[in-house]
Amino acid sequence: MSDSVSVLCPAKINLGLRVFPKRADGFHHIQSIFTTVNLFDELKVTVTGERNTCRVNARGMKLPEENTFTKAYKAFCVLTGIDSGVLVEVDKKIPAGGGLGGGSSDASSFIQSLNSLFKAQLSDSDLLSLAGQVGSDVFFFTSALNADNGKRFGFYSPYCAVVGGRGEKIHEIEARNDFSVLLVMPGVEVSTKEAYCLVDNAMNGNVEPFDNMEVTYRKNVADWNFVNDFTIPVCESYAAVGNALSKIRKCGADFADMSGSGSTVFGVFEDRKKALAARDCLEKRFRCFLA
Repeated sequence: MSDSVSVLCPAKINLGLRVFPKRADGFHHIQSIFTTVNLFDELKVTVTGERNTCRVNARGMKLPEENTFTKAYKAFCVLTGIDSGVLVEVDKKIPAGGGLGGGSSDASSFIQSLNSLFKAQLSDSDLLSLAGQVGSDVFFFTSALNADNGKRFGFYSPYCAVVGGRGEKIHEIEARNDFSVLLVMPGVEVSTKEAYCLVDNAMNGNVEPFDNMEVTYRKNVADWNFVNDFTIPVCESYAAVGNALSKIRKCGADFADMSGSGSTVFGVFEDRKKALAARDCLEKRFRCFLA
């Protein structure tokens, strides 16, 4: 058995995000296209001599004592009966509270690292079951890793899917590679819980589902009509987010919106030269990353 394993944990963006009224169990049905982008957290998991212990060192941010890693570790141990302790070292490049799924991606890669380290031989359904105990977006990242045993993240190739339910309904679609994505971080954090409260309060009547999202995804980027139900209420509460979104649109993005529940906004450019020019302009005021 190897003593440690190192993996990359990709970020994601949402192309469109419909949020439907809260269910009896407290979750919401959603409808979205998720696609990974080549911004990664780096994760190293090492077996220690301790028992029933998950210690976490996160470079770049301070995590609470109870976090997605400890939650995932406990769920894994209950399922497998394994009680060996681990040390998790994570180099955070994906901003927290940014709507890019960093915590969920970390959790998914961590679970699969445990599966590999301890040769637990969990099935895809076992891995998805663990995902559901940690967080709704973990389903997507688990499906991405299951799709080809994570090989796609060694030399970046995006994973794209239409996502429904609370996040557990994953329909993989062929990812496009003919555009560039510019991520812009406004410098504020938006908690998922707060964002859902904002969208619940803003909800007025029935939410109309998107028509065939994959068909729209195949169109020219400038013809996309995706909307994110979080964008307006979050921008109204966080002026910095609205300002960043306005700026990236003015820089010529063919499509721009907020990712997930915020706060990161992104622009999609069919012409990479325009994306580079937008980055050069916007990075004077914001942290930017060109994917």
